[in-house]
Amino acid sequence: MFLRATLTALFATLSLPAAAACDGESYLDQLTPSEQQQLATATAAVPFGQGLVWDAQKGNQSLLIIGTMHIYDDRLNALMITLTSSIASADLLLVEATPDDQTALQQLMITDPSQLFLTSGPGLPDLLDEETWDLLAQAAADRSIPGFMMAKMQPWYASLMLSMPPCAMADVVAGRLGLDHMIMNVADEAGVPMQSLEAFTTLFAAFQSETLEDQIAYLRMGLLSADMQRPIFVAMLDQYFTKDIAGLWEMSRLTLNDLPGMDVQTANELFAQTQEAILDERNRNWIPVITQASETHDNVIVAAGAAHLIGENGILNLLQNEGWTVTRAD
Repeated sequence: MFLRATLTALFATLSLPAAAACDGESYLDQLTPSEQQQLATATAAVPFGQGLVWDAQKGNQSLLIIGTMHIYDDRLNALMITLTSSIASADLLLVEATPDDQTALQQLMITDPSQLFLTSGPGLPDLLDEETWDLLAQAAADRSIPGFMMAKMQPWYASLMLSMPPCAMADVVAGRLGLDHMIMNVADEAGVPMQSLEAFTTLFAAFQSETLEDQIAYLRMGLLSADMQRPIFVAMLDQYFTKDIAGLWEMSRLTLNDLPGMDVQTANELFAQTQEAILDERNRNWIPVITQASETHDNVIVAAGAAHLIGENGILNLLQNEGWTVTRAD
């Protein structure tokens, strides 16, 4: 799932060998005419579904809102050229996690392994049936993750590891990170202060609040073969750079039909739960933070994962409901 794949870049710290870039056939090319129509219909219904950069105005208050991706792609360089001047002239940058908060998160993972690993009780080989564990062990091997390490991961963390296809892992390990980090680098060089939209433990708390049974169900959702993940990932990246974020999101939902060993109804229920916990609830909590920042600063930039912008519960629609005039700026 794209949600979990984009989050993986923040958490992946394992040493992996170089891997081939994610290219080749797109998942969109595999869709039937009926599926293509289904995707087009769903995409058209999503508020603020097209676009990466937005202006928001309310009286004398002004925001520039940027939909980011957390993983690296060469095509980000051209996008950054169009954003650099605005970032450097801002007087506050709001991001999901500032560099200081990311350092604090990394330190927490080091000092408290139980945040990520099963430090007592049964491991994943004991919690899963043999067939599922064999698939998981193979998926770990495809990513050069040692089996003994995967065996002790909390299920939610293992699902994060699996959601990034092998072809994308090398960039993460090499330190080539996504648009968020590129934006923060420019802000840092220009002396623009940065503030996190939420506490750095928020995502961990969301994942850890899930029952073990649900975590294992999410883990099974991630057991797509590398051959299946690659075209999905290619399509998601391509849609980001065509600024079709609603299409990206709705295609992610469409891939639920291809999950092995899980019925579509169950997969959709888990998808909805993930969307509420990882997107919608956080978006609602961010609005007061954004509002307060706009009241005390003249030129605020908000940079957050593009999936946070779209939909009824996306930050653009939520701001519009609060009286902001939201206009596409790209």
